[in-house]
Amino acid sequence: MNRLYYGDNLTIMKSMPPDSVDLIYLDPPFNSNRSYNLLYKNTTGLPIPEQIEAFCDTWELDYEKTEQTLEIPRIMQAYGIPADTVQFWHYLVRALRTTDTKLLAYLVYMTVRLIEMYRLLKSTGSLYLHCDPTASHYLKVILDGIFRNGNFRNEVVWCYKSRPQSKRYFGKKHDIILFYSKTDEYYFDWKAVARPLSEATEKKYRLVDMDGRRYRLEGRGIKGSPIQSAKDVDPKWAETNPELVVRDYLDEKIGVALEDWWQIDVINQSAKERLGYPTQKPLALLERIVRASSRENDVVFDPFCGCGTTVEAAIKNNRQWIGCDIAIHSIRLIQDTRIKKYGLVEGSDYRIDGIPQSVEQARYLFEQDPFQFQHWAIERTGGFCSNKKTGDRGIDGKIYFEAGGALKGMVLSVKGGAVKPADIRDLRGVLERETDVELAGFISLQEPTRAMQQEADEAGFFAYQGEQYPRIQPLTIQDLFDGKRWHCPSIVKTQNKHQGQTFLAL
Repeated sequence: MNRLYYGDNLTIMKSMPPDSVDLIYLDPPFNSNRSYNLLYKNTTGLPIPEQIEAFCDTWELDYEKTEQTLEIPRIMQAYGIPADTVQFWHYLVRALRTTDTKLLAYLVYMTVRLIEMYRLLKSTGSLYLHCDPTASHYLKVILDGIFRNGNFRNEVVWCYKSRPQSKRYFGKKHDIILFYSKTDEYYFDWKAVARPLSEATEKKYRLVDMDGRRYRLEGRGIKGSPIQSAKDVDPKWAETNPELVVRDYLDEKIGVALEDWWQIDVINQSAKERLGYPTQKPLALLERIVRASSRENDVVFDPFCGCGTTVEAAIKNNRQWIGCDIAIHSIRLIQDTRIKKYGLVEGSDYRIDGIPQSVEQARYLFEQDPFQFQHWAIERTGGFCSNKKTGDRGIDGKIYFEAGGALKGMVLSVKGGAVKPADIRDLRGVLERETDVELAGFISLQEPTRAMQQEADEAGFFAYQGEQYPRIQPLTIQDLFDGKRWHCPSIVKTQNKHQGQTFLAL
């Protein structure tokens, strides 16, 4: 069954069976030292200063990643990767540890995942890795080792037009897509993506037979024919030498095989398919890859599915699909736009996995990834997540509501581990410090203690239109599953302008 996974793709891929995927396309975060943020506008027109994190591709080499660098050679050996590639990794680590630790952290992140992708591919399968010039040359060397040198197929150059970026160097108007196959017996259908004949070429088919079919006369490719060029044969000469001439019919022409550079427009500000996702790729680009390297009902996998362009390309072309993303709002966006467009029904046409449906599953998510647990908990209550992985002085997220014509905030704090009264006191400090904040919410896996509840009660109430709203409101994860929500004035929603779709703030 088609699936959307919420979570770290490395964990998810390790749970998938080997030799189970026909095509993998990945557009991972680039090593560009940028933070990509997804901006929304709310339906009231009031300004929302916060940004929702789409993903961050700023890399730091921490202790955990340093340990991974030592593990990669062992992992490579376990998967039968040649010894010279393993040795190359040793030298690469040695060089980058003193020159570019951020690049090394990025390559560690990518290498362990590419090894898993190789394991998942069928023998006839292919992988397309979308990357940029900051790391494409490193990734190609790593892929050569994982996929073996003979299985590199193309460096596809995706060319596009957009406004000039600089007068200090040539405009950077292309991306690189590295195309690899698992073996030499890979599936590839050039006819499915052939470029139509040009108008000038079609005009060369000037002759018409008795059935009304247009054709041209050629001698090229016929043994013994003196006419071997692409020029047309004179019909009179053909009458006396019919065995040395062939009719080339226009309606039998499939088209022209594509080159390794593709001119496909980017998604501009007015494009109908635009969803507002910062790294959204054109549907035409993904359809070309899907059609060329998979058959109908084949399994297409995108481990960094983002806003779901690969998922839509698979649905539109009758492929099975698996999408995975570490951002909770990406899963919601795909479900509410891409999948909804084709009328697919959750449970019968596809499944969503990884989003907790019980306290036990929520606890498991926290143990696996505390940051994603935080995102999930805040999104479930309709809030914005902070775009920092470290605490922002006790603020993990916010909710906005309108009171007296002004936009007010409710700060949110999430705790998956042990809780204590100091957690509530920190929130009281936020309420005193922030002038635009009137309420605070505390979400926890554990039940708050009596002392914590007392601290919350002592914070008092926010009065609006005759209603009293507790300034600090604790909710447990069990409360969320029971349907309990914040007691506050009407929450401001956000709107994505694409096709009139409206989403709760994530």
